[in-house]
Amino acid sequence: MTDVIPAPRAIEGPMRCGVLLDDDTTLWAAPGTETTERWLRTTLGAALGLPLRPGPEDARGGVRLLLDDSLEAEAYRLGVAAGRGVEIRGGDPAGVFWGAQTLRQLLGPEAFRRAPVRPGRTAGIPHQTIEDAPRFRWRGLLLDVARHFMPKDGVLRYLDLMAAHKLNVLHLHLTDDQGWRLEIERYPRLTDIGSWRSRTKFGHRASPLWEEKPHGGYYTRDDIREIVAYAAERHITVVPEIDVPGHSQAAIAAYPELGNTDVIDTTALSVWDTWGISSNVLAPTDNTLRFYEGVFEEVLELFPSQFVHVGGDECRKEQWSASAAARSRIADLGLAGEDGLQSWFIGHFDAWLSARGRRLIGWDEILEGGLAKGAAVSSWRGYGGGIAAARAGHDVVMCPEQYVYLDHRQAPGEDEPVPIGFVRTLEDVYRFEPVPPGLTEEEARHVLGTQANVWTEVMEDIARVDYQAFPRLAAFAEVAWSRLPAPAERDFAGFERRMAAHYARLDALGVAYRPPAGPRPWQKRPGVPGRPKEGPPPNK
Repeated sequence: MTDVIPAPRAIEGPMRCGVLLDDDTTLWAAPGTETTERWLRTTLGAALGLPLRPGPEDARGGVRLLLDDSLEAEAYRLGVAAGRGVEIRGGDPAGVFWGAQTLRQLLGPEAFRRAPVRPGRTAGIPHQTIEDAPRFRWRGLLLDVARHFMPKDGVLRYLDLMAAHKLNVLHLHLTDDQGWRLEIERYPRLTDIGSWRSRTKFGHRASPLWEEKPHGGYYTRDDIREIVAYAAERHITVVPEIDVPGHSQAAIAAYPELGNTDVIDTTALSVWDTWGISSNVLAPTDNTLRFYEGVFEEVLELFPSQFVHVGGDECRKEQWSASAAARSRIADLGLAGEDGLQSWFIGHFDAWLSARGRRLIGWDEILEGGLAKGAAVSSWRGYGGGIAAARAGHDVVMCPEQYVYLDHRQAPGEDEPVPIGFVRTLEDVYRFEPVPPGLTEEEARHVLGTQANVWTEVMEDIARVDYQAFPRLAAFAEVAWSRLPAPAERDFAGFERRMAAHYARLDALGVAYRPPAGPRPWQKRPGVPGRPKEGPPPNK
């Protein structure tokens, strides 16, 4: 078995004889494979010092890229044969690209560097044939850039890491109580004011520790265009999240009229500097709707994704209960209390996005009060929301916090930095099953796929993100891509053996992962309180 991660569907070989890639190796690319052609020259060629000059299709020992309509979407067939070279066939351009990612792994860790470490050395690949295709079409990673901002170069780096693991959806959590990260031209105060907070809680919200300096940043419109284009070159879709009606204190701090002005003095609010769920939520007014329609108009211009995420989770309702304006709105619309008001809010943007050819997706709270047929659900509070959504005919992305929230701690013990939530080991993630038990075959077809979420309240920099994400993201990628047996039957020992080779690739990429033996001294955060939960997570 080859040490490729995620595990391919079928492998014939490898055998000792094979193909050598050197300065004379040529690259032929059929129409439709241009993104992979560029990537091979700029990334793989640069790592190994290979020019990969254009050559004829039948060049002896060359690399050939072509489409094959007998293969399914995103599928590929990679063939390596002495005298014939390397051939990658894809069911579509994405399939060719995923085949190239497998080729990179076959070439060893040196292929993951940015420049040759042994110039002039040839790269050999054993004779073999790999046939592969993904299990799910949504293989996602959420990056929370609102709690701790990740500069643009960090996002581009994570797109490369996603591509290396055949993940194809980047969910960018762009707004929250603690920061607004997207330039909106018509509302400049969203970033002038909403993108910076005066200080930051260090550790869990109960921690007495503070980082007493401003934190913030945002992506300009051109930054987003660059991120989206960079992702598209890697066959990754960027799904933006603009949170409504809760998790909105940063927006209200910038534009106080968005808040419940008859309950509190919203002009006194600032961007929140601690964690948890703020009670400062959007007012259910026509002005608020028009404001966010303006926001979403610019979001649609920047993000071509079919799906637009609107959050919809954890909306506290104390202010609505105390607001005469909110109670009047409930009465005028004939709604069932504050829960109905939240459903009305989400329903408005569901219809608004649908009218513009897009689809709303939100956290599973949006199911409460009813949901339009075209909307999709991110099931985070366990399996329950996903099961209810699928049975109601809604598409679902499974991301239950008890299994694939990568901010949760990776091991017990005091050495684990800022321990949050349940212990979720590498093996736990590897045994996660995205399709909930009990769904019929028809209902299971509504499971678009799965997503790992990286919430960054206690991740102050990209090294902390790396530590929490890896190596568990590699296990998650195999769950999302490969057709694995039932969780109890999965060969975790075999996965660990393949990970031994994969750690060298992560080292070459500069990933600050958690070593199997535990955190390195500089990865620890002694004395910084977390919020550990004991025992196994609830199975729901």
